[in-house]
Amino acid sequence: MVKIGLLGAGHLGKIHIKCLKSIEEFEFVGFYDSNAEIRETVSKEYNIKSFNSMTELIDAVDAVDIVTTTTNHFECAVAALKKDKHLFIEKPVVSTYQEAEQLEIFAQHSKSLIQIGHVERFNPAFIAVQDIINGPIFMEAHRLAPYYTRGTDVSVILDLMIHDIDILLHTVKSKITHVSACGVPIVSKTTDIANARVEFENGATANLTASRLSMKKMRKTRIFQPNNYILIDYLNQVSEVTTIDDNPDYNDPFALIIEDADGYKSPRQLKFSKPKIQKINSIETELRCFHNSIVNNVDTLVNLNDGIAALKLALQINDIVKQS
Repeated sequence: MVKIGLLGAGHLGKIHIKCLKSIEEFEFVGFYDSNAEIRETVSKEYNIKSFNSMTELIDAVDAVDIVTTTTNHFECAVAALKKDKHLFIEKPVVSTYQEAEQLEIFAQHSKSLIQIGHVERFNPAFIAVQDIINGPIFMEAHRLAPYYTRGTDVSVILDLMIHDIDILLHTVKSKITHVSACGVPIVSKTTDIANARVEFENGATANLTASRLSMKKMRKTRIFQPNNYILIDYLNQVSEVTTIDDNPDYNDPFALIIEDADGYKSPRQLKFSKPKIQKINSIETELRCFHNSIVNNVDTLVNLNDGIAALKLALQINDIVKQS
């Protein structure tokens, strides 16, 4: 059985604790948080062991789940890699280009498997349509959230937009040719609202918007391809697909035949469908996949290269915003 421990017992760390306790394939040995008060409170609340240091926890496990603040990811990851512990690292993988480059070097000299917590890859709304995403021409993503103090140690680009950056890079297999962006800090010291436009060598374009000052939550992506349009609602776990069919049914009075202003009926028809969604806990699912990679010694579904690619584009967007 794989022994796993957790670093960082904040809001998201507590969610991970609940998931790890429910995954019977893991032996969850305990956690460490640098805040002594949190250690005491969480240990009692979840009836789990609290370690007195990061080193003590790392020595006691086979795998480490890093859910600390982003600025501490690198220190934790390096400490675990030096002892060949498998790693699950919440997004973003680290904070800077330099940390990313150094982490790659440490990973190359370690026997550890590394998975990055880009959880939307495991969202059932995305899973339901990922097999039909095969040639995006235009992608538009909106990720909006109310203001919370947690996460403001980094910009909204690294906190929220990076989810959509990962999906974008996962689905558009082409070289980036141009990036433009704008954003502003409103209530925090880092950017709270941002928009980015990413253009690719194959002609695909993406427009990404993220805000942590919204009255309502929204996590939606719209993908336009040559013969269909896909809506992914990550928040409500719903997907919709609009397809252009070249064999319209003119005898169906409800058929959505494409017609122009002169009444000409095109030999094409719009068809709508909602893929069946299998409701799952996305965080629990990604942690189960992490376990599967360890026991079967196979590459993780969201590996270190994926995490670093998303980070580098996020940092590039961040730099452009700072300079604008």
